[in-house]
Amino acid sequence: MGMTTSASLPTGPEGAITGDTVTDRLVEANERYASAFTDPGMDARPVLRVAVVACMDARLDLHAALGLELGDCHTIRNAGGVVTDDVIRSLTISQRKLGTRSIVLIHHTGCGLESLTEDFRNELELEVGQRPSWAVESFRDVDQDVRQSMQRARTSPFLLHTDDVRGFVFDVRTGLLREVDPA
Repeated sequence: MGMTTSASLPTGPEGAITGDTVTDRLVEANERYASAFTDPGMDARPVLRVAVVACMDARLDLHAALGLELGDCHTIRNAGGVVTDDVIRSLTISQRKLGTRSIVLIHHTGCGLESLTEDFRNELELEVGQRPSWAVESFRDVDQDVRQSMQRARTSPFLLHTDDVRGFVFDVRTGLLREVDPA
């Protein structure tokens, strides 16, 4: 059975989007959402005191996969779910100002970063005339990449709580998490 999403758009010849843009559809969906919205009375502090760092891959529905509800966690997403300086920034604010104590890292099978290399930066430099200041953070071994991210979080001088940092690989075919041994 094929899976469709609510953001699927009608297409015409050669796959061209017909009608409204995706953004227009999202804004319309927000208007419907807001019409029935009631303030849940929460503040920004996650109820479960956990921050989840995960890949931005559209196949990962983190709340459903982890049994989370609105207000349970902070969610930080980027390409690969890699712990970068910006992720450390978000985790630091999450811990020091908003009370989180645990960090869960989630990478996944079939990640697009497995097919990229740092040559991507060279290609961008040739195309736009400026070399990106950021690293691609590509990898070949997802488990090793999870270990690297766990190590970055555990050794950051900015994070107060590094005793509960755990890393997982989400299987996009089965929906199961597999914990990665940090050693």
